Order: sequence, then C-alpha cells, then structure tokens
Amino acid sequence: MIKLTPRQRAFLDKLRDLYRERRRPVHYSMVAERLGVSKFSAYDMLRLLEQKGVAASEYLLSAERSGPGRSQIVFYPTVSTAQEDQTAERDEEWLRFKQRLLNELREARDVGYREKLTDFLSHLPNLRRPLEYCAETTAALLLNLDLLKDKVSERTPLRSLHGLLTAGEAGLTTLAGLSLGSMLMAVGDSSLTDRLLTSVRRYQDHLSRLSEGNKQRLTDFLQEALAVFQRSEAQVDVLSSP
Repeated sequence: MIKLTPRQRAFLDKLRDLYRERRRPVHYSMVAERLGVSKFSAYDMLRLLEQKGVAASEYLLSAERSGPGRSQIVFYPTVSTAQEDQTAERDEEWLRFKQRLLNELREARDVGYREKLTDFLSHLPNLRRPLEYCAETTAALLLNLDLLKDKVSERTPLRSLHGLLTAGEAGLTTLAGLSLGSMLMAVGDSSLTDRLLTSVRRYQDHLSRLSEGNKQRLTDFLQEALAVFQRSEAQVDVLSSP
C-alpha cells in the first residue's frame, strides 16, 4: 500500500469524494474550494499525488472557450486507488469476522465445547470467502482438540501447537491432521467426525489457494485463538485450586 502523509491523504480523499459525486474528473480549483486552500496549493498537491501513482490527470476541452487556452487540466483517482479502498474494506471485514470468532471461543467454556463445535460446523457450508472458511475451521479444530483432551492424553494437545505458528501452511495442515487423528483415536461421535472430515477437505483445498498474506492472517488468528484457550485453562486452574 502506498504511504501518504496525513495532508496528502486529505487531498486524495477529497478528490475521491468529488469524483464520486460528479462521476467525472475534477478541476483542481474544486478541490481547493472544498479544502479551503489556494488553487496553487491544490494543483501542486494533486501533481504530487499523480507522481505517487494514486491520481492521474488529463486535459479537457472546454465548450465555453475557443482558441488558445480552451483546455483545462482535471484530475481523477487511479484504479490502484480504488483497489486500495477495496483492500481496506476487506481488511475491516476480516477484523470484524476474526473478532467474532475469538469472542465465540471465549464463550465456549460457558456454552459447552461440543455445542460450540456443532455451531461452527453448521456455519461452515454458508461461508464463501476462503479465509473466513479456513479461520472458522481452525476454530472448530481447536475446540475439537480441547474437547478430546481427557480421552487422548492427560496433557491437553493444545499446549503442543505453538510450534505450528512458525510453520506456515504446513503448520496449519498439521493442525487439521492432529485434530482429526485425536478424534479417531477417541472413537467419538461418528456423525461429528464425518462433518469435521468434510470440512477439513474443503479447508485444505482453500488453504492451498490462499495468498501468502492471508496465510499469515490465518496463522495470526491461530496464535490469538490459542491464547484464548490458555486463558480459559488458567481460569479453570484458579477455580479448582483449594
């Protein structure tokens, strides 16, 4: 993403606003009027934004003039600027989605891990965005591991997962295998196992197609989710201590 100073961002935002209102390129005098600056300042700033690649200019023939000087320069935001808007919007949506998942994991101890796992598995078929699908599957896999800890080990398997955080895609794939393997060892609910297995197949397909940036987002989510389980365990230890 292109770095802009607050002043440059203010000019670019105003150019965008005017472009959206008028649906055509904007004369620099209009930007100057909206921001309460001189025409010369607006022109210089828009030229600078053009050099940075977030704005472009063209000469427009004026129907009200003839002869020399009949054209005027106008500016508009570039395609890369529109893409930057879309990226920022997707980032906001991801942050909201991630926060919802983390909140649900915090509530799982009170609601019940099996009930929350069932809820997650019910939501998954409706998710269309690969990153969101992988994140909710990750949450389900963690819930499943913690649910099975008493059946497969005296020590919760979640404590051994921190090594996956530096393994990238391989670590995320290992998480799926560990969770499914634990479920098969415990010989638990076969219908739940089938649903989780179906989800993991799609999870692995999505995971292989994620961009490197989204894989890192997913790893960061795994780290935050593990921290939620650690805090929950600490609370249980405190409550159970004499």
